[in-house]
Amino acid sequence: MIKAIIFDLDGVLVQTEKLKSLAYAKAVQRIRGLPEPDFRASEAYREVVGAPREITSNHVMNTLGLEEDLRPLMAKYGVSKPVDALTAVRYEIYYEMVGDPQVIRDNQWPYTVDLLRISKAKSWKTALATLSKRKDVTHVITALGIKDFLDVIATAEDVTRGKPDPEIYLLIAQKLELPPTECLVLEDSVNGVKSALAAGMSVVAIATPFTKTSLLASRVIDDKWIVKDPEKVADVVQSRMDDHDRTAHQDTTVRTNK
Repeated sequence: MIKAIIFDLDGVLVQTEKLKSLAYAKAVQRIRGLPEPDFRASEAYREVVGAPREITSNHVMNTLGLEEDLRPLMAKYGVSKPVDALTAVRYEIYYEMVGDPQVIRDNQWPYTVDLLRISKAKSWKTALATLSKRKDVTHVITALGIKDFLDVIATAEDVTRGKPDPEIYLLIAQKLELPPTECLVLEDSVNGVKSALAAGMSVVAIATPFTKTSLLASRVIDDKWIVKDPEKVADVVQSRMDDHDRTAHQDTTVRTNK
């Protein structure tokens, strides 16, 4: 039986991926002195969404050939690598964008946030698994008013290996004092889904504008467990839980009959 629901943050509870994508485009605009955001950076970010920030920044830098443009900024931001200068500029712009809590509230995924509240009301254990920094996570969940609905929160500071490694989900299962098989995860990226599956958990994938194509193309999860209509998220989650219970019952029956 599923006893806990674990939520990713970016792309599942809030559309921060959209905001981070725009921040990269504006960062390149600022770095190169362009008249408008360079949305090639947004597309590069989309290609590795869900990966640790070091990977995303490296990918954007290499895709757009930014290394030489970034070297003059290293001293300004007190960093030793060009990619860290890109990360610093992107963070600077991102914080300007989300400094107003209303921006976060305007970019939430309401059906998933409602599911979190419903899960808590039904006495399921709840958790948050994100590779965002803890201070960013605190800002977002405070703006959304959902901090008290989460039993466990794991962020980038709590793990040494990012998704698709299962470390963060195994850590949460340990903190929840539950076996991974009793946890259901909501993820939106291929890397996130792989991470949860590798931990031995059931998964429902949320197809966002940033991840729908990669989720469907990867076939990392059965299509019936991919939410394509946000309004259907609660229905798909319930179906996944029912399927889990049926499978567990069948396995128990088989073992008993042997």
